[in-house]
Amino acid sequence: MLPGEVGGWALGSLGAAANAVTVLRRSAWALLLTGPALGAWALLAQPDVTAGTAVPERAAVAVTDVSASGPGGFAELFVSAYLEAGEGTQASLAAFLPGAESLVLSADPASQVVEQAAAVRVRAVSDGYWAVTVAARVRPVKAALEKPAAQERTVAVLRYFRVPVRSGPAGALTAVSLPAEVGAPPVGKAPALVYGQGVAPSQTDAGVRTLAGFFVSYLAGDGELDRYMTPGSALASIVPAPYTAVRLERIAEYGTNAPGAAFPEGAEIADGTRRRLLLDVTATDHAGVERPLTYAIALKARDGRWEVEAVEAAPLLAVPAGSGVTKDGGN
Repeated sequence: MLPGEVGGWALGSLGAAANAVTVLRRSAWALLLTGPALGAWALLAQPDVTAGTAVPERAAVAVTDVSASGPGGFAELFVSAYLEAGEGTQASLAAFLPGAESLVLSADPASQVVEQAAAVRVRAVSDGYWAVTVAARVRPVKAALEKPAAQERTVAVLRYFRVPVRSGPAGALTAVSLPAEVGAPPVGKAPALVYGQGVAPSQTDAGVRTLAGFFVSYLAGDGELDRYMTPGSALASIVPAPYTAVRLERIAEYGTNAPGAAFPEGAEIADGTRRRLLLDVTATDHAGVERPLTYAIALKARDGRWEVEAVEAAPLLAVPAGSGVTKDGGN
């Protein structure tokens, strides 16, 4: 016979214990089978998040994402629509400026055409509020009286407009007012770079042959690009090839004023040695027109020869020490 109590736990009869085990086993299986359904129901039954917690956070993310390109692109479209609008076309501005339908527009909607528009400055006024300056190339159009369908082309003029743009709920953008025409923004000074003096490519420079072959393959589609690149590079030739020929004009090198002097053809080069170069090239297109181009290139030595490690995103800048701005243009 079993004692009535063991370690403080009360035990009943064996039959009752067996029944209890059976009930527990069936309950466990029931919970296991219904668990996923109950979990899904719990998620769906959760109350909506209040406006004071996650909703503003999602809106802030949307606003952050559009803080540069969003307001700029919005202002470009608004300025283009505004300059081409006229009497009877007020509705075309309503998507940008609420209440635009009531504007008084007396101009002929066909009196001028916007050939190009681009945001040249986006300045944050406050959180979710920007002042966007848009440059617009505007061409007046004069309809010939004797031939209404004909139009006389005139010279396009570059004009500047400032647009106040505000972000609303969920990041929706709205113009606060009509554009204001302003003067051209000041032209910035050319930044200093960290390369040496640019010189003509030296035929004794071991890297010149690599660079010449690389650009002919990359821009003109002549030859395999992989043979000039470090293994694993994802760079591919431009397709279709925009040029038929490429010529190296000048090379400036980081850390020296004499490209090629330290790396003559045939000299032994330690694997892993790197060079940062700024190259001016002349590319000839299919119409025979020559166009100057500039590239920032990183070379790396491997197995006794130079390979193109990267076409860098931007040239290396010379910046004051402690400015917090990196010199590296990135890959």
